This record gives sequence, C-alpha cells and structure tokens, in this order.
Amino acid sequence: MSSSDFWHLLPDPLLLYIFSHLSAKELLSARKTCRNWLRVATDEFLWKRLFRNDFKIDKNIPIAPGKYSWFNEYRRLKYHIPSEETEVLSEHSHQVLHVSFAHNGKMFASSSKDGYIKVWTATYPAEVRYSTDMKSFSWNYTQFSQFNESDTLLLVSGVHFGAHTASGEIAVFNLQGNFTLQCRVLNKPYDIFGTWYTDEYLLSGRLHFLGHLVSCSALWLNKAWQESESEKKPIIKRLFKFYNRKASSIRTITVANCLMSESKVEIGDSSLPSTSSEQPVVHGNPVSRNAVPANSWRRSHTIDLASVSLPELKVQFTAESNEACTMDSPIRYSQEYRRAESADMSSESSGDEENTSSDFEDPLLPWDEEWSGFSEDEANHAVPHRRRSKKKSHKVNQNGISKSYVNEEEESADSLEDDTSIEKILDPREKFLIFTTGALTYTPHQIGFKRIKPFKFAERITETPTLTQRLAERQERNSAPPIPPNWHDEESVMQYFDQVDHLIDLHGHIIGMGLSPDHRYLYVNSRPWPQGYVIDNPLTPPPIAQEIDIHVIDLCTLKEVGTMLRSHKAYTPNDECFFIFLDVSDQYVASGAEDKRGYLWDRHYGNCLSKLPHKDVVNSVAFNPKDAEMLVTASDDFTLKVWRSKNRVKELNIKIEEQMQCDDTEEST
Repeated sequence: MSSSDFWHLLPDPLLLYIFSHLSAKELLSARKTCRNWLRVATDEFLWKRLFRNDFKIDKNIPIAPGKYSWFNEYRRLKYHIPSEETEVLSEHSHQVLHVSFAHNGKMFASSSKDGYIKVWTATYPAEVRYSTDMKSFSWNYTQFSQFNESDTLLLVSGVHFGAHTASGEIAVFNLQGNFTLQCRVLNKPYDIFGTWYTDEYLLSGRLHFLGHLVSCSALWLNKAWQESESEKKPIIKRLFKFYNRKASSIRTITVANCLMSESKVEIGDSSLPSTSSEQPVVHGNPVSRNAVPANSWRRSHTIDLASVSLPELKVQFTAESNEACTMDSPIRYSQEYRRAESADMSSESSGDEENTSSDFEDPLLPWDEEWSGFSEDEANHAVPHRRRSKKKSHKVNQNGISKSYVNEEEESADSLEDDTSIEKILDPREKFLIFTTGALTYTPHQIGFKRIKPFKFAERITETPTLTQRLAERQERNSAPPIPPNWHDEESVMQYFDQVDHLIDLHGHIIGMGLSPDHRYLYVNSRPWPQGYVIDNPLTPPPIAQEIDIHVIDLCTLKEVGTMLRSHKAYTPNDECFFIFLDVSDQYVASGAEDKRGYLWDRHYGNCLSKLPHKDVVNSVAFNPKDAEMLVTASDDFTLKVWRSKNRVKELNIKIEEQMQCDDTEEST
C-alpha cells in the first residue's frame, strides 16, 4: 500500500489542523476527496473561522437568529445575495430618482426626471407593463411611488413645474385595469412624498405660512377615489396640524404598524468643485427649500469643510482608492438590539387593538377658511377632478376641512353632522406616523413620531348644507374675520396644534428612511454635522459631511440601537443635497450613494457584502419583498439595474456578459 493511500485514514484532529490553513475554495475542493474528508471539511468550527475571517465579522457577534450552520451562512453570503447584474433597463430618458416594489414581488415602479412613472414586471427579463407621462398634468417630474397593501393601487408623488416651487401632487393609479388615473391630491411641500394609511386611504400634506420662519404643516387623509357619483360621500379628513419653527416643515412621511404600548411613548427630544463653464447638472431629488416665502431667503455663505472639525473616526482606507473601506465599517448594534433580535423572532405583537373609541378632534383654529380648504396659491392649481362638483367640495369642507370654524361658530351644524353621518373605523390597528422635521434649521435633522389611534371616517353624510347656506356662512365670516394670534409666541398658540409624541435628533441632514418588513426597526440615512457646531441662522444650516451614516431606531422603544458611521459616500453641499433612499429586507440592508455605487449589507452581522456599480449617482434601491435574492437600483445615469444572486442566475439560466466566476459553493448546494 502506497503512502498516498493513507491520506483518507488521517485522524480528525490532524485533518482539522491541516484544513484550518485552507481557504474556503480550497476546503470545498478537499471535500471531494473522500467521505471522511467530506465529513471533516464540513466541520462547523472550520466554517465559523472562515466566515468571521473572510467577512470580517466581530467574534462577539453570534450566528444569526434562526440559523444553525456556519457553512450555510457562508454559502448564503456568497451565493444567495443579489450581487450579479442581470439587466440594465434604459427606457427612461433622464435621471431615475426612485424605485419601489409591489408587496407580492411581481412588479416594481420607477420615477424619473423625464416625467414618467413606469411599472415593470419582476420576471426575467424585466419589461414595462405600464407607462404614463405626468408632464401632461403640469408635473415637472415624478419622484416617489408606493404600492398599497393589496397591490391594486399605486401612489405616485411628483413635483409641479416651476423654478423654485415647493408644490407637488399625488396621483393614484389603478393596477387592475389599464393603469387608470383614479384621483389627484395636492401635496406641499413636495418632499412630504405621501404614503398609504390603509389599502384605500392615503396621507398628503399642506404647508401654511404663519409668519417669518413659522408655519403650519397639515396632514390630510384622502380617499383613493373621488366618489364622483355622490356628493354625500366624504373623501378627505384632516388628521393633524403641526407647528413649524425655524423655517422647518414636516417631510418624508411614512406609516408603521405600532408595536409598542402607549405608556412607552414619551414626549421629548431624545463637494466636488466644478471645472466646467457649462450649466451644472442637478443630481437627484433635492430637499424643498420653500419652507418660508422666497423673499426671506438669503444666500448662504460657503464654509470650507477642511476647516471644520468633524467627528474623528478610525477608518481604514484601501490601497486602490481614497474611499472609506466599508468592509471594515459594519453596522454596530447595541446590546439591547442583540437581545431583542435573539428573542422570539417569530412572535408578533398584538398591540392595543381593543381601544377603538378614540377619534380625531381638530384643535380650534381662529383663522380664515384657507387653513381648512385651499390656500390662495393652491386654489390656482386646484385639480379638475375635485372642482367638477362644487357640492362635493363644500360637502367635504363641512365634513372635515372646515371643522375649525364649524366648531367655533356653527356648533349646531357640527353636532348635526355627527348625528347624521354613517361612520366606520378605517383600521383597528394603532399606527405610528413617522416624519422628518427640524428645530434648529430648515434642513430635516429630527425624526418625529406621532401615534395614530383607530379613528372613524364618515362613509356617508345624510344631511348637508345647501350652497346658499354655505355662501351665507362665508359672507358672515368675511364680515367679521377673527384676529389672528401672535404666531411667534409658541407657548400661547400651541393649543391650536397637535403635539409630536417623540423626537429623535440625529444632528445631521436626513436624506432617506426605510422600515424593516416587520415594522420593528427604522433605518435612516443621514449626513452628519460637525460636532459642537452652533447654528446662528436657521436659513444657514451647518456644513454636512461627505459621508452618509446609517442609524437604526427600535420602534418599540424609540431608541437608537445601531449606527454605521461613514458607511457610504455623498459629496453635494447643503444647498444641493438630495435624497438617497435605502431599503430593508429580512436579512439585508441596501442603499444608494453618490459615489456611483449601491451598497448591500447584512442586517445581522452588519458587514458590507457588495458594491453595485453605476455610471452616476445611485438614488434609490429596492428589494423584491418575496425574493431577497433580487434587488433593483435606480441611478442618475438614466438606468435601472436588476441584480440577482448567483443562485437565481443559475436557476434562470441567465447568460451575463462577463463569465461569472462562481466559487465551488455552487456545487456544494
């Protein structure tokens, strides 16, 4: 018997020692030698060491909840992440600002500066199913989209034409027919975006100026269709009015299912220089600046970032480039997050659904009807869908929009409405309204939370005032208009507004937010301010870093439980800063960046798994909610790219341009 015949008889300790010096690829090759080597080469100790070394995982981080094999985890992060470019979609003719997926994973929608909203199939290859040019409705471009829970309707948010406009609009399309437009809703400022509250109702916003640097943000509940067949079916209701200071306003609203008890909510706060003489390209979707009248704006002075002290961080750099190496800058979670994650992941909180008696009562407002209807500038751009029937418009005002003056001057009419309305609870679940705002400057640097308890919405009003009665009421109000209070005296006017339940200040410019699929965690993109910077003028915000931080907030405790500092790049200064959207799946986090890449991280281990290249800024990313092995990125290079895992590439028999160098992990599956 030759000496080579004894290799398969080597004792396990010796084999383990030898195998511990092999790479993953070499170890997979060794597994093919014989059954004994196959058994030893699959030892979890070996793969645990390889996993932590190859992916740079902190040794204190345990295996992900619900996972039991380090070998399978290694295979997942190598073979099942969406890192292979399978399609480049070039149907847009301008920068692509946003992408979103349907909940069933069968469609995704894209918004672009070319003014189109496009809906694509998620099959391979992706194809356009619907396409509509919103410029025919006086839109400058589309900026955001969201599917409702049943994937029957699509909310599309856009920006109106105008060089310095802050006005926008929301349109709702029916996905069950021929992409029929169902309704249009005014939205100001445009970067409120809008969001679904239930399957049939959506939230929008209005901004009302009260004085220098102070304003009111009103959030409205809107029915997703106009009920044009009946004047007695309400379609809108005002939910909240928030007081804005220091030129700030409510932006980027979203709604999450409430997973915490009410007792836990406490009110409180917790650039590259241009070398071209040509007209510069405006990247992305910028934050609206019209939170105060245009004549109040002053040109901000330029601050040299090199002269400002940013937080000192130990960041390693690669030899090939001068950018921070995200592989060595993972998401750092608190022990509180780790404990919550390792608890029962499958359990779902039932919430406090039994409390359904709460309803929204509009705080009294001693101002004219513009606060409850259209303001002057909004009336000039009123949507034809809503102006076809004056009866309906007046009816809506009586039901919700004009409730402020009804409570004050026509209590009998209000009580009559309560007695003659047919109401229903829209959603028995408590929800969180989440939004960005500010207290020191106009740029959004705080995240606000407002609990939405179950409330009733009138299905039908059996008695409504006549047009003659309406005109008489208006004439009476105009003959003796109320004296407005001093809106700059915040304490004296807070009785007219709703209070924010909780605020978290991130001390930086917030440029994107994303909810985890279970609505437990909120991931936030933010560009930090210099430490200790003092803001003297709310119209001159601090300079912002050229890196983007990711913050993780637990919506059960409203505490920050994770942070990744300088995770990806951004270069634009404050006055040109735009949104960089991120998305979260059960296992991964992805985000766009200004360095022409999308980034993909593992949620549990926090490490960067892949960089997804484009030819320009990556504005948005979206996971397929039914298949985390598929990801779509949207870029200023006028394209969307579809990324799939090596596993999906093999299943779909996709031939990619460059020969894919699949490691031997594929064969081991």
